[in-house]
Amino acid sequence: MSIIAQIMNSTTGEIIQKLKFERMPKPWVTFHLSTGEQVTADRVHVGKPAPGKFITPVEVWVTPKG
Repeated sequence: MSIIAQIMNSTTGEIIQKLKFERMPKPWVTFHLSTGEQVTADRVHVGKPAPGKFITPVEVWVTPKG
């Protein structure tokens, strides 16, 4: 089962993009954004699913250099 996570900017709090992971991302995960920039996760936040829903919101917070 794949995990779809929102990639969030730690400095502005805005969504950068959505990214699909094959497994739950670890807090030290390193990956490339759609712009080609390599980033390392600052933290991973797993929320609660909405009532009656199965999908759990996952946010990966990163600090891009650009």
